[in-house]
Amino acid sequence: MTAPHDPNDDDILAAEYVLRLLDTAGHRQFEARLRDEPALRDLVHEWEARLAAIAASEVEEVAPPSTVKLAVFSAVAPETRETSSRRSWFTGLIGVAAAAAIAFVAIGPLLRDQVDLSPKFQTELASADGELVLVAGVIPAIHEIVIERVAGQAPEGRVLELWLIAEGSDAPISLGLLQTTGETRIRVADDIAPSVRSGTIAISEEPPGGSPTGMPTGQVLATGTFVDI
Repeated sequence: MTAPHDPNDDDILAAEYVLRLLDTAGHRQFEARLRDEPALRDLVHEWEARLAAIAASEVEEVAPPSTVKLAVFSAVAPETRETSSRRSWFTGLIGVAAAAAIAFVAIGPLLRDQVDLSPKFQTELASADGELVLVAGVIPAIHEIVIERVAGQAPEGRVLELWLIAEGSDAPISLGLLQTTGETRIRVADDIAPSVRSGTIAISEEPPGGSPTGMPTGQVLATGTFVDI
């Protein structure tokens, strides 16, 4: 049985993910968890908003002292330190950012790239009978699809699953399940994200937990392609 994740560690990981401080293996492991853990996705959204607010503030950019650079790199580099040391470093780094905006100076260009969190592409997904209507938008800066439910629900005892069919491909890729009510946010893996704009997305109705085969098993209720907003 997998041990539960420490919420404090997850908060740190979410921040490191947004700041792109994770190594390749850690990045992939974290994205795999994002698909299945809504609470983890919420932490990522919170950090995106928090850091975007820092980036949007007017802070004069100055070159940080070499001692600061050395301190940051020495804290990031070791992978064998215990979690408590890692937490201590990260807490200190955020404290510095709040007090002197040093973190902003170090990561300013990255954060400015992430400031625009508005959807750039959009499509409407509607069933043939008009009972189900969804609007999906893509936020390219963070590889996220935001789905607003306008009308309708999944059939009783079923769930709605989102699929991507990349241009030139016949194999659907599951992007995740929709929430039963309200808004659904799905972060798309980096290697798939470039295919979203030119691909087709579809909604199918599936058994609880989603398709057991990795392919749509229920009726495809709606499809759509994105257009620029």
